[in-house]
Amino acid sequence: MKVLVPVKRVVDYNVKIRVKADQSGVDLANVKMSMNPFDEIAVEEAMRLREAGVASEVVVISCGIGACQDTLRAAMAMGADRAVLVETAAELQPLAVAKLIKAVALKEAAQLVIMGKQAIDDDANQTGQMLAAMLGWPQAAFASKLVPGDGQLTVTREIDGGLERLQISLPAVVTADLRLNEPRYASLPNIMKAKKKPLDTLTPEALGVDVTPRLKTLRVVEPPVRAAGVKLASVAELVARLRDEAKVI
Repeated sequence: MKVLVPVKRVVDYNVKIRVKADQSGVDLANVKMSMNPFDEIAVEEAMRLREAGVASEVVVISCGIGACQDTLRAAMAMGADRAVLVETAAELQPLAVAKLIKAVALKEAAQLVIMGKQAIDDDANQTGQMLAAMLGWPQAAFASKLVPGDGQLTVTREIDGGLERLQISLPAVVTADLRLNEPRYASLPNIMKAKKKPLDTLTPEALGVDVTPRLKTLRVVEPPVRAAGVKLASVAELVARLRDEAKVI
C-alpha cells in the first residue's frame, strides 16, 4: 500500500520563541527551522511499515513556502521515496491544510495517512481529525503502537484511563503520539541520495482548494513572567500567607 506522511516546517524545539514588537506574530527572522517532532515520528513509522513489507511506497507532503523543501528533503533522507510540496505564501490554517492533504491523498491514491498528532508551533491538534472527516476514513488519534493486519490496522492509543486498542479498516488516518517510536538519524549517504529523489511542486489552485484563512489573529503576547519562589521559615508562616495574601484559605 502507499503511505502518505504530511510533514510541517516549524521553529526548532530548542529555539526560544520571540514575539514581534507589534504583537502580530512570532519573529521568524534568522530562526532555526526543522521538521515538526511528531511528524518525524510519523515518517519513522511509515519507514518501518515499508521495511516490514507492508508499505510499498512512502510519499511525504508539506504545505507552505518554498523553504519547506528542506523539510521534505530531511524526510527523504530518513528514507521516504518521494515528496510533494504544495507551495503557497498564504497563511495556512488547519482546515486549509486538511483540504490540501485530502486532495493530494486522493490524487496519489494513498491507502494510509500517518501524521503527527499536532504541530509544536500552534498546538492545534485538528488537522488529522479534519482530514479523516473530509475523506470519510476511519481514524485513530494519538497512536502509541501500530500493528498492521490484513486490510486493517490495530492501533493502541493512550487515554486518561490507560490504554485503548482500536481496530480500523483501510484506508485510514493515523496521528502519531510521542511514544510510537524513536525516529532514526539520517546518515550522510542518505542525505546525499535525498537531494536526487523526486520532489513535485503543486499549488492550491491546481488542486482546486481555497486556502483563504477563516480565523484572524488579533495579537500574540508572551506569557506573563512568573514571580520567583520564596522559602518560608515555618508552616505557620505558610498558613498565614495563604490566608492573608493569597486568600485561598
